[in-house]
This record gives sequence, C-alpha cells and structure tokens, in this order.
Amino acid sequence: MSYERFVVVGDSCAEGLDDPYPDGSRYRGWADLVAARLAADNPDLRYANLAVRGRRLDQIISEQFPAATTFRPDLVALFGGGNDVLTGGFDPDAVAGRVAEAVAKLTAVAPTVLVFTLSDLSQRMRMTRGLQPRIAALNSAIHSAAATHGALVVDLADDPSVRDLRYFGPDRLHLSEHGHRRLAGHLLRRLDVPFDRGWLEPLPGEPARPGMLGHARWVWREVRPVAVSRVRNRLVGRSPGDGFQPKRPELRPLAAAELES
Repeated sequence: MSYERFVVVGDSCAEGLDDPYPDGSRYRGWADLVAARLAADNPDLRYANLAVRGRRLDQIISEQFPAATTFRPDLVALFGGGNDVLTGGFDPDAVAGRVAEAVAKLTAVAPTVLVFTLSDLSQRMRMTRGLQPRIAALNSAIHSAAATHGALVVDLADDPSVRDLRYFGPDRLHLSEHGHRRLAGHLLRRLDVPFDRGWLEPLPGEPARPGMLGHARWVWREVRPVAVSRVRNRLVGRSPGDGFQPKRPELRPLAAAELES
C-alpha cells in the first residue's frame, strides 16, 4: 500500500533528536527516514512533522492535533508520553485518559495510525528504576487504546537495543542515528513496507559498558544541566519546548536532500 499524506505528531523523539543531517542544519530522525522510504513508492507523498521537543500528551493534543486534522492524513504516527513519565506528579489514570483521547482523535481522521510503547530506561540509566511503574502504565494504556480504536502498535518495550548505548545519544535518553534507523525499521515492518533490513541487524562488536567514572561524568554533563533547567522552568511557569516550532509544519513533498538520507 502506498501513502499520500504522512503526518507525525509528538515530542523530541518524533522531532529527531539526536540524529542530525550531515550538514548539521536540522534533525533527521526515524520520521524523515520513513517518509523517504514511503516516497520511494509514491513520489507524490507529502509529509508534515509537527513534533516539538519537551511536549506532554496534553500539549501534543492541543497544539499539534488541529493542524494534523486539517491535513486529512492517510497515515499518522504519534510518539509521545515520555515527558509525561518524566514529569512530577504522574497520574496513571490521567495519562491513560490522554492516550485514549489522542488515539481516538487520530483514528477518527486517519485510516492508519501508529503509536509506540516505551522501553525501560533503567536498562541504561540505573537511577531511573523508579520510573518503571510509570512506563508500564503508559505502555498498558497505549496497548488498550490501540486495541479499542484500531491503531497499530510499534512495540519497543522489549527491544534488546535498550541495553546498547550506541543506539542512544550522549544523554542516554534520545536516540542516536543507529537508534532512529532501528525505530524506522520497526515502523516499516509494522506497515509491511520493505526496508533496509540492516537497520534491524545488531551492531557489530560489543556495546560500551561505562564504569563508575563514566557514569559520574554522564551525570555531571548530561543529567545535572537538565535537572537545573527543569527546576528553573517550574519556577517561571515554563514547559520544556516552549519557544520551539515544529520541524516541518507544512504538508509538502520531500526535498532531494531528504530523499537521499
């Protein structure tokens, strides 16, 4: 099956952090990779990516869904919920309600909707073990909403790459180039669209296993600045992602450089 109007909504992972194009001008990510593959089957494909880093599900619904609906997409991918998990005062019932609302609204306007479960962060960040129940609750809500409304689930919860830091950026949270290609492979396989099978092949060699010093450096360089920024944002009533715009707000064909990615 070929698609004509592909729309992506979500947070930083949908935006493409940490997978920049070779020229460093902007982020690529799994969504651009998928769009390029779909455009190979249908050169008339048009693609919009409304994702903004730092957005929670309620913000994704209120800020991104109105435009997504006007595009009359035949394929939508929603990657969200991670920022809900990381936010203080997590309420599993409230998050489940947002997931159900999001999936219901998207399936009402698009014949094919994809949603994603999250992997266990503690497999690569021990300090996040306390988030396991939140991630489990989010994933359960995603499976339930998808079953109720007929969405397709790209299940990343048990993907073995979660334990290999080469699939993640310096912060161990966002995907690296390898991680985005792997996620694109999972999505295309779920759609039964042929793709480069190398995207799902294990990386050669053994993954790096940082010692105590490596973990300490990671906490200082990556965790500390984020924690300070979140505290400052709360003090002034800001949310992560405020001031950022969608990476691709218009539904349009891919440029030649994007097709070569």
